[in-house]
Amino acid sequence: MSALRWLFEAQLTIAGQHILWREVLGNFFGLASAVGGMRRRVWAWPVGIVGNVLLLTVFLGVAFGNPQGTTLLGQAGRQVFFILTSVYGWWRWHETQRAGGEGAPAVLPRWATWRERAVLIGGWLVAVAVLTPIFRALGSFDPVWADAWIFVGSMIATYAMARGWVDFWLCWIAVDLVGVPLLLRAHFYPSAALYAVYAGFVIWGFVVWQRIARTENAEQPEVPVAPAPAPDQGLA
Repeated sequence: MSALRWLFEAQLTIAGQHILWREVLGNFFGLASAVGGMRRRVWAWPVGIVGNVLLLTVFLGVAFGNPQGTTLLGQAGRQVFFILTSVYGWWRWHETQRAGGEGAPAVLPRWATWRERAVLIGGWLVAVAVLTPIFRALGSFDPVWADAWIFVGSMIATYAMARGWVDFWLCWIAVDLVGVPLLLRAHFYPSAALYAVYAGFVIWGFVVWQRIARTENAEQPEVPVAPAPAPDQGLA
């Protein structure tokens, strides 16, 4: 059996449930990418792309022969967006690191402004309202709003990570709270388990990035301000 064929056909059986190795490996790469992201390593992005490609084939259901026979369009669609956003994040972090010189971090975390935050939250809610009926018409798994919530939230969180906003960890928490119950209901157990583990990891990452944002931004040197010229006293 070729390696590619094995990758697409190999399964585990746990408690009577058939689980694809593709799902296990895809989530493993996803977790490794999250660890790299917390440590601000550029390699987090290409590692994540590998996991996204694997999970894309899992969530497209019968098109790629998953044992659940279930299609989660939001979960599949977000893998495509992850790949696109990861290319952007990969480039942005690489350029930031190169500009900072040898040993420089790939990103300097900061909190999003209130305006940026309002755009993210408002866009999230509007997009979920728009996509829910579309996903339902395409046959996505119920509850469809949850699939749309995960899809949109994942896009926002990944974009915010690429920008270096500490808020992206909070976005992932909101995604995980909905994602674990949905994936358990759809019998994607490895993905549900990863979401549960990831929730704890996200809290840890949030604390780490918040500390970095507070300390490193405080250490940035202030730009010296030239003294104002003395007023002309005129001729004595």
